[in-house]
Amino acid sequence: MWRISIPKKRKSQNAKVKTAKTLEWEDAGEVKKDIDKMLKVLDFSNIDPSRIFCFRTFGSKSRSYARIWAMPKIFQRALNIKPAYIIEVLSRYYDKLSPDEKKKVLIHELLHIPKNFSGALLPHRSRHRHLQSEVNKLFTQYKKFR
Repeated sequence: MWRISIPKKRKSQNAKVKTAKTLEWEDAGEVKKDIDKMLKVLDFSNIDPSRIFCFRTFGSKSRSYARIWAMPKIFQRALNIKPAYIIEVLSRYYDKLSPDEKKKVLIHELLHIPKNFSGALLPHRSRHRHLQSEVNKLFTQYKKFR
């Protein structure tokens, strides 16, 4: 597990003491297994499972269940590596979800990956696509074939 301490100022006018907020990451092997199962069942042929990495975060102030991180093209070129994506689940909210809701969250994150698996990310909405309706359709398909 990796830790980072981020200095945080207290809001009190009188107290000038800084407290540290600890942000921790750990490998999320069970999330990776869920994603691998989904990639086999659903039509995500554009995604290379070996280039998807999963982590669980503790101590984040974000209000999201999960986030996806991309490796920008400039880093891919500089480091001479293939595109990669990191799916981060935020323990504070994600761990409280039902198994079905967790699957929906992971499908949502996978839908941010473009068809060319370039290292870029797709937005929630575009002219021809609304992410949440696609999540519901794919989740129904996943439940049927699983």
